[in-house]
Amino acid sequence: QFSGLLGTVYRRGNLSFTRDGNSLLSPVGNRISLFDLKNNKCETLPLATRLNIVCVGLSPDGSLAILIDEEGAALLVSLIGKCVIHQFYFHQPVHSVSFSPDGKKFVVTKDNLAYLYHAPGKKREFNAFVLDKTYYGPYDETTCIDWTDDSKCFAVGSKDMSTWVFGAERWANLIYYSLGGHKDVIVACFFEENSLDLYTISQDAALCVWQCDTELDGLKPMPPKDAAKEKKAAEDDEELLEEPKGEEIHGKADPSEQETRNKVKYSRVAKYFFNKEGDFNNLTAAAYHKKTHLLVTGFASGVFHLHELPDFNLIHSLSISDQRIASISINCTGDWIAFGCSGLGQLLVWEWQSESYVLKQQGHFNSMVSLAYSPDGQYIVTGGEDGKVKVWNTSSSFCFVTFTEHNSGVTAVTFTSTGYVVLSASLDGTVRAFDLHRYRNFRTFTSPRPSQFSCLAVDSSGEIVAAGSQDSFEIFIWSMQSGRLLDVLAGHEGPISSLSFNPMKCVLASASWDKTVKLWDMLDSWRTKETLIMNSDVLVVAFRPDGKELAVAALNGQITFWDHENAVQTGSIEGRHDLQMGRKELDKITAKQAAKGKSFTTLCYSADGQSILAGGLSKFVCIYNVKEQILMKKFEISCNYSLDAMEEYLDRRKMTEFGSMALIDEGGGGDEGVAIPLPGVKRGDMSYRHFKPEIRVTCVRFCPTGRSWAATTTEGLLLYSLDSGLIFDPFELDIDVTPSNIHKTLSQKEYTMAIVMAFKLNEKKLIQEVIEAVPSSEVDVVCSSLPDLYVEKLLEFLASAFESSCHLEFYLIWAHKLLMLHGQKLKTRSVKLLPVIQFLQKSIRRHFEDVSKLCEWNIYNIKYALAISQQRGMKRLAEETPGDEEELDSDSDYLM
Repeated sequence: QFSGLLGTVYRRGNLSFTRDGNSLLSPVGNRISLFDLKNNKCETLPLATRLNIVCVGLSPDGSLAILIDEEGAALLVSLIGKCVIHQFYFHQPVHSVSFSPDGKKFVVTKDNLAYLYHAPGKKREFNAFVLDKTYYGPYDETTCIDWTDDSKCFAVGSKDMSTWVFGAERWANLIYYSLGGHKDVIVACFFEENSLDLYTISQDAALCVWQCDTELDGLKPMPPKDAAKEKKAAEDDEELLEEPKGEEIHGKADPSEQETRNKVKYSRVAKYFFNKEGDFNNLTAAAYHKKTHLLVTGFASGVFHLHELPDFNLIHSLSISDQRIASISINCTGDWIAFGCSGLGQLLVWEWQSESYVLKQQGHFNSMVSLAYSPDGQYIVTGGEDGKVKVWNTSSSFCFVTFTEHNSGVTAVTFTSTGYVVLSASLDGTVRAFDLHRYRNFRTFTSPRPSQFSCLAVDSSGEIVAAGSQDSFEIFIWSMQSGRLLDVLAGHEGPISSLSFNPMKCVLASASWDKTVKLWDMLDSWRTKETLIMNSDVLVVAFRPDGKELAVAALNGQITFWDHENAVQTGSIEGRHDLQMGRKELDKITAKQAAKGKSFTTLCYSADGQSILAGGLSKFVCIYNVKEQILMKKFEISCNYSLDAMEEYLDRRKMTEFGSMALIDEGGGGDEGVAIPLPGVKRGDMSYRHFKPEIRVTCVRFCPTGRSWAATTTEGLLLYSLDSGLIFDPFELDIDVTPSNIHKTLSQKEYTMAIVMAFKLNEKKLIQEVIEAVPSSEVDVVCSSLPDLYVEKLLEFLASAFESSCHLEFYLIWAHKLLMLHGQKLKTRSVKLLPVIQFLQKSIRRHFEDVSKLCEWNIYNIKYALAISQQRGMKRLAEETPGDEEELDSDSDYLM
């Protein structure tokens, strides 16, 4: 099942801090990522909208969130259960959504209207979104919302340069009128704490301060109306309309003097300007913290300002990047400020008082092309078309190092067998080796004449590096130790598309567009050992983990399996029908016809070698059983219709007599335009304002631990892991194996029998209870008497238990005894057990790193404390010594 999204941290929409201020919600395409800033972890919620999310509303108690996509389809989400509670369609694009501070209502703005809804969750109802009132006032689209602290009133900003103040209830002395004074679009409006005083900020970097002559307590409620008449009128309205519209409230832009007498009045007391640079530096985002009176504003140039209001004192003026700041949010304490830059996909959390970063993450600017797991499965390295190589931690989902040495797109990345060296091949004609100890590029491999490298492989010893060229049709072999070019393998008559080393022997398989796969013996003067002839251009080649089988994917959509020792084909899978290509907006042919020319572009064996993953220019990743040659499951990578080639059939509503509506470039420089791409261009024409990326899977890899797999896609780096939910999956179960019998056996101190029975029932909690009941002194005896079949199962359980348990020493004793006593037997089945051992290694390694950091920090603190105490002791001794000498002198005089 889907377990996380890496590689993309922010796309568009508003950032929101949770109630405690320790976590941040960030929209990532059609998904939501939750960044836990205290524990340094990130998770992507297992739910998605149909299109990209444009605004997020978070309830004051932090339990609910409303996610609204580009077309106005909304999901009501529980952040506690991480599931969808309700779906609703607003029928139009929504600009902003905001809950009232008391959590009873929320406002949605779309077009030039504001809609007040009863908030869900306060009472049980069939429809979670009940419309209360509709507010009319602004002439142009609405842009922002802010509530007063007591939820009595809210303000709405508009593109018509006006701000409207509305009441959530009808107040006798409040008429709804607009506040002007700006010469550009209103970006944000904020109420002062416990007041009706208002700040409005426009796109031309101007701030207006509005003072109200009435306090919040001074708002007078309307006299009650005849309830029976109101009810009858409402019933009559509902008969006329298909859906209830709620109470309609019309504001006046220019009320008469008689209407404003004895009513709430606003007066502008000040107007400030952020800078004098004019149109070249538009203000794009703002956030205000009411308790600390801190105003943060972001600009199109990447600059942000911190001001103290109402005096408009500048605290900081800094720059994030040269890209537009799309969203700003401040946490509840006012210490942390979150910035989102949609152009770079950048997310920053800054602590302004200490001037330090709490979080600094950025995905690949362009799409990812390649990925590789480290041997223990703890890290993932990705390479992108932006020329960057990034290393991600699979447990925290954060990128901890970025290498920017390449000058062109990265085409392939891989780890060496040690796990501390990352290799990357690029179109800039270099293969680079990066050290994960010192985070530096310590080797650069180049060819005699410049070549664009399209693929990369490193042998199991980590000593031989091979890269294939797409222009000279040659394979270059280097020594990792010396960095020397050892040989150039020629023989292919087309671009090299893929390389793969046999994990067990020093044999290299190379695939090319010349319809051949060549096998090269690295130990026998690099001779061609075998040539396998295919029916079509070969796109990708992969060895099984035990090195006894070779999988080859060709342009005709077939995956063929070969016994490479004897050059015999052992099987084939016709995968073209499983790809299920979607129809592009500008395609003249159906998706079914388009799929005939498609094929798999990436292959990967599972850790046990029994299955194979395949992906290509499609929203699906297929997993096949190699032995039976059948499709086991299809994973849908994305349901985001904001991407191209998602829909299978043509939507007639998007067709006109002149052709597809996608051909019309609607945007006047905004984000909504759709461009016509040039033929063959995947990334869109950069001269156009906007383009629609096409859904595709560029690389799939299985984790060496066998518990998860990852895919680099247009959406980002997607992780899929084994379902961790409660599943009853017994093993060799018989009638006597019951929880009560297991507890009875445990009470009789028959530990080995109890462990075997627990594994037969296969319930994790029960296995944990039994193992933790064994005294540490008995572990040696139990391990030696355990049957071989259950040794493997116990090792797998220990590996998973290490991830969550606090009993590190106890479980380490178990792992040590098992490996010492059964090491020789386990070695004979090493190929089958490798994923389990690597999973165990990953879990131990992670704890080792955490504990070693803590120990080093404690040693440093103890040394520091000792040094300080010694200094103070010496100082005290020096102070006490003169007094002692005087006493001795007086004693000697007395004696004399």
